[in-house]
Amino acid sequence: MRTLIVYVSYHHRNTEKIAKAIGEVLDAELISLESAKLKPISDFDLIGFASGNYFGRFDKRLIAYINGLPEKSGRSAFIFSTHGSDANMKAHEELRRHLEEKGLKVVGEWHCRAFDTFGPLRLLGGINKGRPNDEDIKDAKKFAEGLRTK
Repeated sequence: MRTLIVYVSYHHRNTEKIAKAIGEVLDAELISLESAKLKPISDFDLIGFASGNYFGRFDKRLIAYINGLPEKSGRSAFIFSTHGSDANMKAHEELRRHLEEKGLKVVGEWHCRAFDTFGPLRLLGGINKGRPNDEDIKDAKKFAEGLRTK
């Protein structure tokens, strides 16, 4: 099964760390969103979409990228994110809706906490220092193993 992971990761590269772990298990090709426009996704059977979760939303550029995709009926997708707080996890619902509108079947979702220094958190030294940690990486790989059977 050919797998692609399209991700957005900046600030602390939290999402990229998770993308690499999942990509390793799935033998996936990883591509940052900035380069994704140059890569046709029609050659892939399974496509992962990921970014940090910012105030309950995925990166708006990732949403715009998905909305610009042609319909891909029959293809499978998965979602993962990193975030500072579990307070608002509606981001997955929104991204799932956008993917399903493009005819993609969402076969899995995963998220974890991550180091966050956005806005006033910077003054406090951030939250979730050291995350994603080894346990998060292990959980991400377990999630990826489950995707292999879908």
